Amino acid sequence: MMHEEGGLPHLPLVVSSPAAWSSALGSPTTFGPVFEDQPLSVLFPEESTEEQVLLACRARASPPATYRWKMNGTEMKLEPGSRHQLVGGNLVIMNPTKAQDAGVYQCLASNPVGTVVSREAILRFGFLQEFSKEERDPVKTHEGWGVMLPCNPPAHYPGLSYRWLLNEFPNFIPTDGRHFVSQTTGNLYIARTNASDLGNYSCLATSHMDFSTKSVFSKFAQLNLAAEDTRLFAPSIKARFPAETYALVGQQVTLECFAFGNPVPRIKWRKVDGSLSPQWTTAEPTLQIPSVSFEDEGTYECEAENSKGRDTVQGRIIVQAQPEWLKVISDTEADIGSNLRWGCAAAGKPRPTVRWLRNGEPLASQNRVEVLAGDLRFSKLSLEDSGMYQCVAENKHGTIYASAELAVQALAPDFRLNPVRRLIPAARGGEIVIPCQPRAAPKAVVLWSKGTEILVNSSRVTVTPDGTLIIRNISRSDEGKYTCFAENFMGKANSTGILSVRDATKITLAPSSADINLGDNLTLQCHASHDPTMDLTFTWTLDDFPIDFDKPGGHYRRTNVKETIGDLTILNAQLRHGGKYTCMAQTVVDSASKEATVLVRGPPGPPGGVVVRDIGDTTIQLSWSRGFDNHSPIAKYTLQARTPPAGKWKQVRTNPANIEGNAETAQVLGLTPWMDYEFRVIASNILGTGEPSGPSSKIRTKEAAPSVAPSGLSGGGGAPGELIVNWTPMSREYQNGDGFGYLLSFRRQGSTHWQTARVPGADAQYFVYSNESVRPYTPFEVKIRSYNRRGEGPESLTALVYSAEEEPRVAPTKVWAKGVSSSEMNVTWEPVQQDMNGILLGYEIRYWKAGDKEAAADRVRTAGLDTSARVSGLHPNTKYHVTVRAYNRAGTGPASPSANATTMKPPPRRPPGNISWTFSSSSLSIKWDPVVPFRNESAVTGYKMLYQNDLHLTPTLHLTSKNWIEIPVPEDIGHALVQIRTTGPGGDGIPAEVHIVRNGGTSMMVENLAVRPAPHPGAIVSHSVVMLILIGSLEL
Repeated sequence: MMHEEGGLPHLPLVVSSPAAWSSALGSPTTFGPVFEDQPLSVLFPEESTEEQVLLACRARASPPATYRWKMNGTEMKLEPGSRHQLVGGNLVIMNPTKAQDAGVYQCLASNPVGTVVSREAILRFGFLQEFSKEERDPVKTHEGWGVMLPCNPPAHYPGLSYRWLLNEFPNFIPTDGRHFVSQTTGNLYIARTNASDLGNYSCLATSHMDFSTKSVFSKFAQLNLAAEDTRLFAPSIKARFPAETYALVGQQVTLECFAFGNPVPRIKWRKVDGSLSPQWTTAEPTLQIPSVSFEDEGTYECEAENSKGRDTVQGRIIVQAQPEWLKVISDTEADIGSNLRWGCAAAGKPRPTVRWLRNGEPLASQNRVEVLAGDLRFSKLSLEDSGMYQCVAENKHGTIYASAELAVQALAPDFRLNPVRRLIPAARGGEIVIPCQPRAAPKAVVLWSKGTEILVNSSRVTVTPDGTLIIRNISRSDEGKYTCFAENFMGKANSTGILSVRDATKITLAPSSADINLGDNLTLQCHASHDPTMDLTFTWTLDDFPIDFDKPGGHYRRTNVKETIGDLTILNAQLRHGGKYTCMAQTVVDSASKEATVLVRGPPGPPGGVVVRDIGDTTIQLSWSRGFDNHSPIAKYTLQARTPPAGKWKQVRTNPANIEGNAETAQVLGLTPWMDYEFRVIASNILGTGEPSGPSSKIRTKEAAPSVAPSGLSGGGGAPGELIVNWTPMSREYQNGDGFGYLLSFRRQGSTHWQTARVPGADAQYFVYSNESVRPYTPFEVKIRSYNRRGEGPESLTALVYSAEEEPRVAPTKVWAKGVSSSEMNVTWEPVQQDMNGILLGYEIRYWKAGDKEAAADRVRTAGLDTSARVSGLHPNTKYHVTVRAYNRAGTGPASPSANATTMKPPPRRPPGNISWTFSSSSLSIKWDPVVPFRNESAVTGYKMLYQNDLHLTPTLHLTSKNWIEIPVPEDIGHALVQIRTTGPGGDGIPAEVHIVRNGGTSMMVENLAVRPAPHPGAIVSHSVVMLILIGSLEL
């Protein structure tokens, strides 16, 4: 049992006693007190309304523990009715006062086994008095100077936190770079005053205790500022951390540093003997180490700096630590008369001292006990040495306890827990080991007998010092009863077992070594003979590690044909299956084993140590070290390269072209200059290709002049006087070096003089040559090459590129326009001849209403060199002006003289009415009332009828100049759908739509509305009760 006290291992030294031994045989367990709850230090506010303080103490023990308490080292009298009450093991202090109750408390827990002492708990009383009632003197300084306002906090315990008010609550002073409130003294510092600092200041001090918070305010002190001093001042550190700061490991450490100065100084921190740890939080005037460690010990420097100078202060952080256990004692059982050594060790700074307690009392050296710092030694233990022991480690920062129970035993030999085995089987010719381990204290003297014969050591029989009997080279004559006799001064005991000799286990067919290829199957045979009265089992190991036959997807299978056969089959052998196989046949009394070696041949392993050297522009020398050949000689190597980060591995050309298996270096050819590469090596043998090596380190080949000409040379377009040349930018793999660009050569076709232009940058893809002498649409011969800082590359083939076109110079002639409907007109013209300004693409027609300005004209272009066009979307009965211009890629040319055209009046807006029809056996006659146009509508020259029956979904169009029409129809037509509309110079009118039904050979009007305007030319709608037939996109 190990126990912790004081936040560190509290190890009750458990020594089993006769009572503990009896527990193993079924009687109740007895053990000394083990703390489960110990008192904690308490900070009690003097003004608290709480009426009591509770210090906890609870220990596990059998029999249960009783409790006592000490205050300041003196045992307390806990009498009924007093202010100090014992509740369970807890101490309750009623109406605590500082004068009577402040001090150090310890709990003592006892039972018949012994006593242990708890850690110390300190009861302290916290308080915060009021500030002095005296008025505070005003503080005067010049504006621009620094100032300190003292807090002068009242008496208090423990420490306080501080804030400052300006004029009224809650107008707190901000924590900016100009103001600083020291949390050490409470003083307020202003690095450089200004007019906004005028006012009355009060210091707010706050005390934080375990379960209460209290704040008090000082009287206000007035800050007055005299005339501004605009001079600049070097920094002067006013709030400075001490020369030495002591801290415990794990505590937060805060160093303060603040300076006066104009301008306001900047604060910097550094550790003189090292760099600041990155996890530190550094607000400007403070350096905070959240959890200090020994590595943080050292000298720190604060520097205040402004444009006028600097000031520094240094101080040392000294880190110390409470005691912490390195080694503790544990519960121990020891035999009477034996020796015992216990040890405790603790770390801490200063180094802790270690002392010992027995049953709560100090233990010093005496007769058989030697106390030497952390060592406790017993000579010839006696029963009275049993009890509870504690080692106590302490320094000025704290005390820790480790506890353990020592149980000294005195027992007559007893075999009840560990008798000699009743039946002891052994193999003929083998060896048997029979332990004799009675429980006894002190240790028993042991004798062995076979039958009535006392055994003594011989060449075959040995009785070891601990009483174990060993018999070698066993034969049938060794069978019989064997008895172990044990004796000490407390008594005697014996235990007997019967030795039975069995036939030895032997391997009758041993596994044979084998040499196989990767992927082969192999069976290793293993047969054995054994004593038939016992079970035989086989186990296999590979290189002394047991083989797991139950592993999912494993390669091993076991033969279960017969108990004496333990063959092992390896399926789809892998390289890892090579090694030493051991078959072991065993019974409960003995075992036999045989070994065989399996060699698995396979493709080579990965080569290692790939190194690149002799780096050129297109070649490198690659070296590697041989990997495992996996028992089949390496036949050849293959080298691969890739361009990181995303390039794929590709085989490279090499010198020599075929790399033999004994090579360890080769030259790589055909690389791209100025390109990043990684390389790897793959080995092959007769059994296949192995895994590749790891990639080499990344290298970059040397630069070289470009070796490929740019492609995609073309051009044209642009502004007048320009020649634009385009090309495809060259990708990174063709640039071959830094400082990449393009060199362009061009000349007017027929000229002998080439002009050149240098275009820097790999991403450049065009060049504009601008010169007033460049005539429009002039052919130029152009060629291009690339360059880098190593030189120029090859030149491309010559391409023909034309300079920019200009607008056509000639206008079309003989423009004629005529309205052909209410929304359309036809326009014709004479074509213009091709000129030198460019290639004509077509003509642009501009048209505008008479009375409008030409700038408002609409435009339509032909897609080719047609000399006529129909313009639609016009207003009816409207006069238009029309001009025509030729256009090319540069724009439109001059306008033709304008022509005029007037669109037709619109068609009548009324559909034909009063439609009737008559079916004959083979025809359909339809009549309607004529449509008479109004004065503002165009004449009616005829009618269009769209007819569709239920046998043919495709409609047919019929024309007539009369107000009736007869069309042939099959006799089996039952339904038809008809649209009728006017036509004339103004176009087609609005259609009327009827649904015709043959019914007993008589005429029949459509139910409800038989004749009406169609809602949309693309849909035919019927209100008839007869099924509606839809026609898609009917356009007359």
